[in-house]
Amino acid sequence: MSSKPDPISQPPANYVSAREAAALLDVKLATLYAYTSRGLVESIPSTRGRARLYRRRDLERLRARRDARAGHGPVAAGALQFGEPVLDSAVTAISPERGPLYRGHSALVLARTGTPFEVVAELLFGSELPAEPAWPAILASWQVDRLGVSVRALRELLADSLPPLTVLALLVPLLASRDPGRFSERPEAVLPRARVLIRRMAAALALARPGARNEPAILEALGAGSIAHTIAVGLGARGGARAVQAIDAALVLAADHELNASTFAARVAASTGADVFGGITAALVCLAGPRHGGAADRVEALVAAIGEPGEAERIVHERQRRGEIIDGFGHPLYPEGDPRGATLVELARELAPPPGPARTCLELVDAMQQGGGGAPTVDTGLVALALALELPPGSAGGLFSVARSAGWVAHILEQYAAGYLVRPRARYLGPDCDLAMD
Repeated sequence: MSSKPDPISQPPANYVSAREAAALLDVKLATLYAYTSRGLVESIPSTRGRARLYRRRDLERLRARRDARAGHGPVAAGALQFGEPVLDSAVTAISPERGPLYRGHSALVLARTGTPFEVVAELLFGSELPAEPAWPAILASWQVDRLGVSVRALRELLADSLPPLTVLALLVPLLASRDPGRFSERPEAVLPRARVLIRRMAAALALARPGARNEPAILEALGAGSIAHTIAVGLGARGGARAVQAIDAALVLAADHELNASTFAARVAASTGADVFGGITAALVCLAGPRHGGAADRVEALVAAIGEPGEAERIVHERQRRGEIIDGFGHPLYPEGDPRGATLVELARELAPPPGPARTCLELVDAMQQGGGGAPTVDTGLVALALALELPPGSAGGLFSVARSAGWVAHILEQYAAGYLVRPRARYLGPDCDLAMD
C-alpha cells in the first residue's frame, strides 16, 4: 500500500475542494463523504484544518456512471466500452493502487495472509468474513465424491488434447441437465449447487492432464482437502504443501474483478432468469474468446516460442521493433501495474526450478519491464505460477475459471436480487429510414 501524501497548501489541478466535488456530482456533502469511505473517490489532506481535497478523475467517473444509468445517449453508449461501470454492485471495487476489494476486503491482503479460497468465496457470496478462518465447517458443505456425470462418457466426448477451459464449458451444461431442481433464484437453493459445482469444476481440470483422464484420477482430486488441493492433485502440481498454498493464493486473487466481460455475461444471463449453471456457462463461453481469456494462452505460447533461457530479451526487443503487441502486460485499470500479477510473479520466483519454462517466463517479465513494455497482468502471473508448478498446458486458464466462478456466482445472486432485465439500448447510427406507420 502506498503512503498517504503530505498535506498541501495549493490544490493541484487534478484535485478540488469538497464543495466543488459535491457540486460537480450534484450531491450533498454527506453523499460525497460516503463515496470516499467506500473507496470510490480518492481524497488527500490539505493544510486548512481537517479539510480534504478530492481527485477530479474519480468524480468524473462517478458522474459518467450516473449519467449512463440515467440513459444519456452518448454517455450510455460509451459506458459499454471499457471504462465506466453500467450496473450497481456491492461485490467488488477496484482500486488502481490496492487491486480488487471484495466487499471492502483487499484481495491482496486475503491472499498474503493465507485466507482459504473457500472463505473468500463465502465472502463474495455475501457472508461476513470470519474473524478466524473457520473454513473446515464451510468446506464440509462442498464435499462431493463423484463428478456428477460419467467420466468415461465425458472423456469420449473430448478430443485427445483439450485445454481445461473447454473441458469446463462442456461439463457445466451437462451437470445442469442432471439437476431438474436448479431453477430457483433463492440463495438457499443456489448456493449449495454452486459450492458443489465449483468443487466439481476444480476436479474436472484433471481431464485436461495427460495420463490422468480417468475416474480414479477424478476421485483422487475430489478426495482432496480443499479446492486448491483438489486442483494441485488433479493437475499434478509439483511442490507439495507450498504448491497448494500458492494455488490457494492464486484462486483468491482471481476470484472476482468487478464487471469484466465474462461476469457481465453471467449477469445478463441471470437477469433473464437463467439458472446458476446457465449463468456460469455464459461466462465460460465469453471467457473462451481470445480478447478475454486468451491472454494467458498467448503468454504461454510466447514462452514456448522463446524456448531457451537467455533469449527473452532479444525476442522482446525484436517484437517491439516491429511494433507488435505483447499480451499479458499493462492493464488499463492499473496504471502503475496490476498488483495481482506482481504477487503471482513473486510466488513463481520462489517456486520455479532453476532451468525450464518457468525461468523463461520470468525472464520475459523482466525483459518487458526493462524495455518499458508494462507490468505483468494477472494472466501472465497465472502462467508464471502454472509453469513454476509444472502444470500441463492451459492450466492458467483453468485456474482462472475455477477462481472466477466464485465471483460469477456472487454476481448472479446479486442480479437475481436486483430483479430487472439487463437490456441496454442501441444508439442507431445507420442510414435514415422511414419509420412512419401505414
